Amino acid sequence: MCLLFSGCAGPQVRKIHTTAYCACESCCEWERGSWKYLKLDFWNRYVAKGNRKGKPYTGLTASGTKPRVPEPGLFSGDSLARPWGIPFKILFPWRILPRDGTIAADTRYYPFGTRMHVPGYGWGVVEDRGGAIKGPNRIDLFHTNHAQALKWGRQDRLVTIYSP
Repeated sequence: MCLLFSGCAGPQVRKIHTTAYCACESCCEWERGSWKYLKLDFWNRYVAKGNRKGKPYTGLTASGTKPRVPEPGLFSGDSLARPWGIPFKILFPWRILPRDGTIAADTRYYPFGTRMHVPGYGWGVVEDRGGAIKGPNRIDLFHTNHAQALKWGRQDRLVTIYSP
């Protein structure tokens, strides 16, 4: 009976090629200002490439959420490794709960809502599609800034996958 339901099989572990991205111009292919306004509207952002070229860039993921990095909660191994962060998490109560990061994947293989654990990155949820992310063995991990994304670079990791 349990085999009829997709969640009964348990987690799957797979070696996946991970890359990193952030919300900068070069990672997300947007540009400031429009040539329609001679680039004088530099406070606006527009999609620079692809089939949405020239349309406003919102910064949201393909599933409509704001991308984020994983945050370990108060009761985690991170609190033991970095005890000086505990008062900061207590001072800002929304930091007490853990938060999953944003992962871009090929949604033919990993639908939105698929939860993954990537060693060295943490927990993440598939909420985005990447233009170059094709197949079941590639994912993109969201980072706060371009320097952190470059630091992560490209890595092969044993990723634990939990289907929604």
